[in-house]
Amino acid sequence: MGSALKRSLAKRQSGEQDGNLKSSRRGPGRKDAQPATEADRILPMLIRSIPQTILTTDQDFAELGLSRPLVEAVTRIGFEHPTRIQAEAIPAALEGGDVLGLAETGSGKTAAFCLPMAEHLQHGRGVRGLILSPTREIALQTREFLRLVGAHHNLSTAILIGGVKMGPQIDALKQSPDILVATPGRLLDHVRRGNVRLDHIEKLVLDEADHMLDLGFLPQITDVLDLIPTERQTMMFSATMPPPIERLANRLLKSPTRIDIIPHGRTARGIEHRLYLVEPDNMRPCLMALAAAESGSMLVFLRRKIDAEWAYRQLVQEGHAAERIHSDRSQAQRVRALDGLREGEHRILIATNIAARGIDIPIIEHIVNFGVPDTVEEYVHRAGRTARGDAEGVVSTIATWKEKELIRMIEKAIETRLPRLSAAGVEPYRERRKTIRGRPIRRRRLL
Repeated sequence: MGSALKRSLAKRQSGEQDGNLKSSRRGPGRKDAQPATEADRILPMLIRSIPQTILTTDQDFAELGLSRPLVEAVTRIGFEHPTRIQAEAIPAALEGGDVLGLAETGSGKTAAFCLPMAEHLQHGRGVRGLILSPTREIALQTREFLRLVGAHHNLSTAILIGGVKMGPQIDALKQSPDILVATPGRLLDHVRRGNVRLDHIEKLVLDEADHMLDLGFLPQITDVLDLIPTERQTMMFSATMPPPIERLANRLLKSPTRIDIIPHGRTARGIEHRLYLVEPDNMRPCLMALAAAESGSMLVFLRRKIDAEWAYRQLVQEGHAAERIHSDRSQAQRVRALDGLREGEHRILIATNIAARGIDIPIIEHIVNFGVPDTVEEYVHRAGRTARGDAEGVVSTIATWKEKELIRMIEKAIETRLPRLSAAGVEPYRERRKTIRGRPIRRRRLL
């Protein structure tokens, strides 16, 4: 991101109201500026969600077939060169065919499908574009991106997500938007109430498809597919490609252009892996010990909401600046928690698996898995939230003897043995082995 853009954003975030993007370059302190545009209001929020260390190609967006207004829009946001998924997916999508994009979180998938959609659609023809998102956070980021890049066609976007009142969404639907960004459940709620029809959809996007299936959205996705035309362009993006996603892709896509830039079986360079093998009763003390030993930003993954609430309360009680996000937290609370980590108000964020996929914060230095992820793909995906670009990061996993088989699978896949470490004040796991004569002996062993 250019230094001029950063200075401009800093001025806006500090409360300076100096008009639209053009007038903001006239210098600070101008009192005769015009009222801020929609882009001025959205831009700071959107920039915070863009990874600052993301790797890009040496191409220009103009080379991808985008029109000049769109190229100017992405330049204004701060994009100078496309990422690999953008460089390969955008030209394919502009040709009008189906696209299957496989790339890690933070690789720029949102722009890869939003820009072609904004290029193709025209305002005033009713709902023609539909983007399905697994979480409210991803949906919000997608909507804000579209509101910026779709301005040159006067494209309007409505967002339909759970956890907020339906009234404002119904009002937005009455304005006949061009594009819907929605979570599957809330979209079907509106369809069943007669608030929106989907029989003229021309562009369909499934974003983070693997996570939507993880959350059990396949029945809702099937219901949505029954409501939209079979003749359409479909773009499907995913961070992993397990068999259920392969089957869904075969069902949805017609001779798609497949773009696969997932580093299969490997995690990013610059990641230090750590394994803390403990007795089940020592998992919680181990988490507290790791939090006390680190001073940088930390993202902790837990499976259950009850564990997330416990971790939050205990960390705060011990003097750590922490927040949490899970499905019982309101949308406003989740947004504040994410923004607070980005802006340094707290350094630890606790997230359940359900909420985790919507997180895209480039400042995370340390990932902590409270329990081994259920799949190798999930471990690699979580690890990808640190050490972006040339940055370095740490991935720590707190595990018990019950998870040894999962640990071996991860080590085999990433071709790296996870170093066994011990946390301060926490006894490492002791494994019992038997002699040939069957008499048990005790041996300290970290797996």
